Amino acid sequence: MTLILIVGALSSTYVGARCGRDQVFSEIADLHVATLASPSPVDAISTNRHTVKPWFQGKIPFAFNLPDLKNSEYSLLGGRMTYLEQMPGAHLIYDVRKHHISVFVFQERSLRAKLYENSLSPKNLSFDVETWSQGGLRYFAIGDANAADIDNLAELFKTSESQI
Repeated sequence: MTLILIVGALSSTYVGARCGRDQVFSEIADLHVATLASPSPVDAISTNRHTVKPWFQGKIPFAFNLPDLKNSEYSLLGGRMTYLEQMPGAHLIYDVRKHHISVFVFQERSLRAKLYENSLSPKNLSFDVETWSQGGLRYFAIGDANAADIDNLAELFKTSESQI
């Protein structure tokens, strides 16, 4: 009887964590789609990271670094405020070969769903997603660009954060 209770408790914990994780990815996909469907997808309109990054000061409770895109195929279109699980974050939009990639940045500790370094995105999304944690922040890169383009943009972010 005790074994059944232990297995049941572990199973419900795993299923609950997976549902929370899947919900976060679903919300990220919804935010990406809603932004791209908007007539004004960015509030801070600029291709200059030195203009976009300061725009977030005082609007979100954390700071982050933007990668230098020189000699890359990516261009920054701008940024806007967003919310995930009622917590404020940054939403940056990049362009690569006429595809848009959203990069979301939130404080890791503010997210209820626990995501791990190698959290896999749910298979039912129509977008490629990559997520990682660095410096107490949780990043999500999502778009209809190919997985390699999303991975390369994520690597640019990871490198820029390590250079602070």
